[in-house]
Amino acid sequence: MQTPEALKRKIQSAQDLLGVVKTMKALAAVSIRQYQKSVESLTDYNRTVEMGLQIILKDRQGAPEAAKRRSVRRVGAIVFGTDQGLCGQFNNIVTQHAVEELDRTEFRKEERFFIVVGMKAADILNDTGQNVLEVLTQPGSTAGITAMVQDIALLLEDWRFKRSVENMFLFYNEYLTGATYRPCTLRLLPVDKAWLGDLQKRKWDSRTLPLFTMDWERLFRSMIREYLFVSVYRAFANSLASENASRLAAMQNFFF
Repeated sequence: MQTPEALKRKIQSAQDLLGVVKTMKALAAVSIRQYQKSVESLTDYNRTVEMGLQIILKDRQGAPEAAKRRSVRRVGAIVFGTDQGLCGQFNNIVTQHAVEELDRTEFRKEERFFIVVGMKAADILNDTGQNVLEVLTQPGSTAGITAMVQDIALLLEDWRFKRSVENMFLFYNEYLTGATYRPCTLRLLPVDKAWLGDLQKRKWDSRTLPLFTMDWERLFRSMIREYLFVSVYRAFANSLASENASRLAAMQNFFF
C-alpha cells in the first residue's frame, strides 16, 4: 500500500504534467493562428500574380512551348512533414497520401524522387523504399518560411535541368478549422494549361489594359516563378498550421 507521501508526489507530478500540456495547447493554438495569417496574407499577392499573367497571356495567345528535352520518365515530389513528434498521425497521413497519389500515376517507384521537409516524414518514406534525395529542416516560425521556399525553388531548378525532372507534385496537409486538416495534392509542374487558358479568357476589371515593354517570354517565366513561390509558400504555411492542429488534438486527448 502506498504511503500518503508517495500519493502526494504522484498527484503533484500529474498536476505538473497537466500544466505542461496546457502550455503546449496554448502554444499550438497561437501557432495555428500565426500560420493562418501567413496563408491569408498571400491572397492579395496571389491575385497580383494572376493579374500579371492575365495581361501577359492576353498580349499573346497561349504560353510558350516548352523546350524539347530527351524523354526521361521521372517525377519529383515535395512532401511537407515534421521534425518534431507529439503530433498524432500527421506524418503518416501525408506520406501515405503522397505514395497513394503517385501510385495512381504512370511513374514507377524507381522513377520517383522526393524532397521532404521534416525528418519524421523522411523516415517513413525511407522505410517504404521511396527515393528520398533531399531532407530539409522545418523553420521555427513564419520568418523562416521564405528562406526555405527559396531553397526549395533552387532545388526545383536543379532537378529540372540536371535530373530532367519535368513533373513535380506538392503533398501537404491543409488546415481546415479547429484541430482538423486534410491531405492535399498540387501539381506544380508542368503548369496547368487549362488554368492559364482560364486566366487568358478572364474579363479584365477595367477598360484600360496595362502595357509592358519587357521581352514577353522573359516576363512570362518570371511570373511563373512567382506563381511557384506562392504555391510552395501556401503549402508550407498550411502544413505548419495543420501540424499544430494535430498537436492540439493530441494534447486534448492526453488525459482521456
